[in-house]
Amino acid sequence: MKRLRLPYRVQIPLGLALAVLITALFVTAVGARLSARDARAQTLATLDRAMVLLVAQARPLLAADDTWRVFSLLRDTAALLPGADRLRARVAVLDAQGRVFAAANPAVLETGRQLLGETLHGQPLLTAEEIQQRQRIEQADGGIMLLDPISSEDGQLLGFVLMDVDAPVFAPKWAQLARPALIGMGLAVVLLIPAGWWLGRRMTAPVAGLARFIHAMEPAAAITAQPVPHTDDPELQRIARALHSLQSAWEERRRAEQRALSAERLAAVGRMTAAVAHEINNPLAGLLTAIRTLRLHGDAPQARERALDVIEHGLMQIRTTVAALLPQARVQDRPLEPSDFDDVLTLAQPAAQAQGVSLSARSEVESALRVPSAPVRQAMLNMLLNAIKAAGPGGRVAVQLLADAEQVRFCVTNSGTALDPQRFAATLAQEGGDDPRGFGIWVCQQIANHHRGGFTLDPDYRDGTRLVFWLPNREID
Repeated sequence: MKRLRLPYRVQIPLGLALAVLITALFVTAVGARLSARDARAQTLATLDRAMVLLVAQARPLLAADDTWRVFSLLRDTAALLPGADRLRARVAVLDAQGRVFAAANPAVLETGRQLLGETLHGQPLLTAEEIQQRQRIEQADGGIMLLDPISSEDGQLLGFVLMDVDAPVFAPKWAQLARPALIGMGLAVVLLIPAGWWLGRRMTAPVAGLARFIHAMEPAAAITAQPVPHTDDPELQRIARALHSLQSAWEERRRAEQRALSAERLAAVGRMTAAVAHEINNPLAGLLTAIRTLRLHGDAPQARERALDVIEHGLMQIRTTVAALLPQARVQDRPLEPSDFDDVLTLAQPAAQAQGVSLSARSEVESALRVPSAPVRQAMLNMLLNAIKAAGPGGRVAVQLLADAEQVRFCVTNSGTALDPQRFAATLAQEGGDDPRGFGIWVCQQIANHHRGGFTLDPDYRDGTRLVFWLPNREID
């Protein structure tokens, strides 16, 4: 589940209001606790003063054994004790033996009831002989019992004053303590939310400007269309400087990409020019040879007809090569014929004679094949010329054209230094035929791939190098 995130202009005022709320609650809790402790201390102080007053006033009445006046004193004094209105405070005067002499509420503390040395509210009380000074007995539930001896002027023990106050009297009045704090907290939140909203919008305005700038940076063309927003905040200035650096770097990268694209276009044009020159120069050598043959043996009908066929096929191959560079041009190619094999040998013969290479050929094809003539002639001529160069002076080159119902294969062997398989694979892997020494091999590979065929190095051949070019023997597209 996606988590909802509020914008900073909302988070800031809400955060301020929440901080004020938590602070107010904490202050209220601490203040209420301190107020409760002070209220208990004040209640105990009131009880102490009442105890001193009762001891002083009860002394002569107890010496005179005046029960009614002691009762009246207790009744009037008890009315002033905290919690007396809810019957939470009880006061009584005990005789010297610890029995109730008079009580403000006789129904609770019966006259004559023995208290000292007994248990009251589950709390054991000391005996009369053990009480020499005021005793404060803290009860488990928070209640208080006070016992103060009453002595005559000559030090004779006359009795005791007992004050019994229940725990609820000391309980803090939380509602009264929290009400002022809650009112103050509410006013603070009401006042701070608009102030926080204004402050949040003011604080987030530079951030929003930087965010809009970053969002506008998504399209590459728009990165330099606007300046980086200005801000006076130190931290935001660091972000702005970083964005400015990013903007400059992005602009430099864009210019570098444009330069690289221009260089790549020039390189592509150069590779295409090299390819065209390579593929045209190969048949041109044969054409020049055919022209020289015409000049020398033009009177012989058979030699003249053969030279004209070579010139025609060579020019058709050049036209096919040039047309391949024009997407809008579509040249209808013909199937490969056995005579094309003879034309390739004728075109390569001058190069073999110039190198002193022995050239032998064998063809096992008797009829037209179902492969395009122009690319296959181009591949055969490239392979044959490369083999003549590799064989070197006095070397041997053998070519073979084979065909069956599945494939048409053209094999070339030369007696030169064996071609390393790794170098052969590296030459074929050159992007765009960048290695000029293996450009013809790379072109053969491209032709084979385009027509769903293959171009391989025979690893089992040991007397030099044997290359095999094949295409599926099917109807040409």
